Amino acid sequence: MPSVLPSQSASPSPAPRRLVIIGAVAAGTSVGAKARRNDERLEIVVYDRDRDISYSGCGIPYFVGGHVADADELHPRDPAWFAKRYTMDIRTGHEVLAVDHPSRTIRIVDLATGREFTDTYDTLVLATGARSIVPPIPGTGAPGVFTVRNVQNAEAIRAWILTREPKTAVVVGSGFIGLEMAEQLTDSGLAVTIVERLPQVMPALDPDMAFRVEEELLRRGVSVHLSRSVTAIEASDDSVTGVRLDSGEVLPADLVILSVGVRPETTLALHVGAELGPTGAIKVDPAMRTTVEGVYAVGDAAESYSLITGAPLWRPLGSTANKMGRIAGDAITGGDLTHRGILGTGIVRVFELAVGHTGLSETEARAQGFDVEVIHNIKPAHATYVGGRELIIKAIADRHTGRLLGAQAIGPQGVDKRIDVLATAISLGATADDLFHLDLAYSPPFATTKDPIHYTGMALANALTGEAPLITPSELDARLAAGDTLQIIDVRSARDYAKGHVQGAINIPLAEIRSRIDELDPQTPTIAYCNKGVSGNAGQNILLRHGFTTVFNLSGGNSNYQTHRRSRVQAEARR
Repeated sequence: MPSVLPSQSASPSPAPRRLVIIGAVAAGTSVGAKARRNDERLEIVVYDRDRDISYSGCGIPYFVGGHVADADELHPRDPAWFAKRYTMDIRTGHEVLAVDHPSRTIRIVDLATGREFTDTYDTLVLATGARSIVPPIPGTGAPGVFTVRNVQNAEAIRAWILTREPKTAVVVGSGFIGLEMAEQLTDSGLAVTIVERLPQVMPALDPDMAFRVEEELLRRGVSVHLSRSVTAIEASDDSVTGVRLDSGEVLPADLVILSVGVRPETTLALHVGAELGPTGAIKVDPAMRTTVEGVYAVGDAAESYSLITGAPLWRPLGSTANKMGRIAGDAITGGDLTHRGILGTGIVRVFELAVGHTGLSETEARAQGFDVEVIHNIKPAHATYVGGRELIIKAIADRHTGRLLGAQAIGPQGVDKRIDVLATAISLGATADDLFHLDLAYSPPFATTKDPIHYTGMALANALTGEAPLITPSELDARLAAGDTLQIIDVRSARDYAKGHVQGAINIPLAEIRSRIDELDPQTPTIAYCNKGVSGNAGQNILLRHGFTTVFNLSGGNSNYQTHRRSRVQAEARR
């Protein structure tokens, strides 16, 4: 496994007698459960400073918004359940203060009584998770200012909404949690503003896809301030009142959510002497062992690696934490499970849209030295005659090998299915051409005869071979700005052309291209386009078969181009 620790000695070590796990959310409880399945003799003790264990942090926004009626639904299993099922001794409200590894001793405080005591271990697992980043600005401790990390945070936010009846909220940060909180607070009747220091929302996406998320936020009445930082939070004696920006503007706020990100909690790892990786998380080998013998790390505290590049990668997700926990529990008890890396796959709902991504973005791929081919594929999620609505898939492939590198998808239907198919394909090293050959389920309520995945594979493969080259809207604008001589042909109807078209394009409907081909210069680089890409490809094929030297199809057609132009206009307006 590249860029991670080599596996430690293959010779079996004596079976551990006492396993201590620090942390009892997704990863920590998974360690204990797997270890118990493998070994009935092992003594398992788990310490966690929080009140709740094994909870769904990703469900917190939906409890705040009232879609989850009772916080207990976020943590259906308590210490008593784990004690009965797995004979695990889980002690909540207990914080581990220090670790002395040479003596295999930890020092703990019972937070309810203040009593300190020590415990011993044979094997130690650090499942210490991540901590919310709180910006170093005045006012973060004011009443009505919250982070979103655990069930108690969720209960406090909901109580504030029910008792104080806030009218305005500011969400600082536009990652997954920030967007989910903005959605839920808006649906709860608050006027919501998002503040993001970067020039786009949802930094995990490429800017051209993130803009579609921004448009959905604006359409739903959420105010969005990009390229802005919060310099202070203003408050009265008993409540937050506003958020001051670096522009000097003060946004009114009866509620503030700080969702600017998290960092791996590595304090105890440093006590032990474990090395941290370049991401700042704990360095581990494929069996989740740290650089210190007898000490493992899992979940949000541990570093993973990219399935695509082999480079260290940190993506704090519950799905990854669960897998890491199972692997560590197996390794501790003599099993041979190993971690195979991650793609960083994620999905979020933003009002009507699902937004998913997997693997490298175009921005990341280019930064890491890949020569990439890019497609924007706009297709209905399933047959339109049974209510299918459009989604857009942006996919990236390596020009040299054809290997899929990443994908992003946005739409009201079918996004989860397509992202999961693409994540599976990338995990197995698939090329763009392989997508066309996938035998996917088809029935009108679920898909189209040629699924959006198939279309994505066909168009990418044809572009990679040079049979049907693609050009993205940003690439087209760059060539126009550079003064390149281009021949741009809109193959739609005259009526559609009149509604809006690429600057400098001439209108030759697809049915007329053959009869009007003499109006065009076969030696001039040519771009053909329609509304979304299919008819543009048909026009491209006609021109190429008539001997035109260079013909591109505009990726995503005029629909994608106009979205691109709106994003540029909006960016200019903010400057």
